Amino acid sequence: MKLLQLLGVFSLLSILAIGGGTAVLPEMKAMVTEHKDWGIDDAQFRDIYAIGQLAPGPNMLMVVAIGNHVAGFPGALVAFLAFFLPACVIAVVTSRVWVHFEGSPWRLAIQRGMAPIVVGLMLAGTIAIARTAIVGKDSQICLAFAAVVFIALYFGKKMNPALLILAGGVMGFFLLR
Repeated sequence: MKLLQLLGVFSLLSILAIGGGTAVLPEMKAMVTEHKDWGIDDAQFRDIYAIGQLAPGPNMLMVVAIGNHVAGFPGALVAFLAFFLPACVIAVVTSRVWVHFEGSPWRLAIQRGMAPIVVGLMLAGTIAIARTAIVGKDSQICLAFAAVVFIALYFGKKMNPALLILAGGVMGFFLLR
């Protein structure tokens, strides 16, 4: 039963992931944490997301960790295939159609129309994760961390995000224990 639930949740999210996995993060958080028998709360979802960001490869490999938590190795495999396979098929088919319509004014119009949608969906994903991270008695410190990281990434020349993650971890260890 849990394998079918994983298949349903992650295949739906795969089809909706326009612009990348971050675009479906708010919906993923809602769908994953509301399954009471899955046993994942907001804090665990945030931690799984953080691990997905640190692991090499696509950041949405976090779905493997969710699947593993829910149903062990079979759950990890189902979540992985359900999330990545439909998106891959859609990308292959779309790229062939896209190339066929090269030079068409409709292609440029679609491209320009999708850009703000993708940015908005990615912003919604960022807000969903921020809401789980900036909570509790230390919320002002967490908000300050987030602001510093945003400023460093936005204004810094070729700043390595891994260094900011490491610095945030060290600062969190000393300031939030």
